[in-house]
Amino acid sequence: MQIYGSPYRTCTECGISVLRTEGPFAFYRSFTTQLSMNIPFQVIHFMTYEFMQDILNPSRAYDPLSHGVSGAVAGAAAAAATMPLDVCKTLLNTQEQCARTSNVSYVNGMAAAFRTVYEFQGVKGYFRGLTARVFYQMPSTAISWSIYEFFKMMLNSKSPEKDDGGYLTIKSLQAETNPTEIMKTRSDA
Repeated sequence: MQIYGSPYRTCTECGISVLRTEGPFAFYRSFTTQLSMNIPFQVIHFMTYEFMQDILNPSRAYDPLSHGVSGAVAGAAAAAATMPLDVCKTLLNTQEQCARTSNVSYVNGMAAAFRTVYEFQGVKGYFRGLTARVFYQMPSTAISWSIYEFFKMMLNSKSPEKDDGGYLTIKSLQAETNPTEIMKTRSDA
């Protein structure tokens, strides 16, 4: 359904058609490419995030702005570095007609995908769609890191000994269900 002018209206229709015409292996066509792309993506992503945090937030205090900026830069760097792998993965997934030559009817495997992209567009072909991918990754990784750091801060700021009543804890539940505590609370009011 990624290709322009897809004949399918729904994902289910597309999945059934692919299963019937190409078999179950078609769903795993770019599995090794996906793995080989995700591992470097995540390595670059985490290293860049930590590097940016060293620069923008050396104290590692909760700072939404530094987490968002660091996440955006990390996502952009990882997306740009793994772009050639993403182009080849998309080619393997879609098997676009425009990528086929008269002597190649099927692109099979990462090496063939790299050759096909280079044959048709040269080195610049590996970076087609880079701007869109970077602009997609920047906000999504910025939001992800900001939310992660927020919950990390919230969980770390709450010690089990100190209960200010703001969170539902076993102690607060026990106090709510203890008849003596309920009567004491009512008499205080």
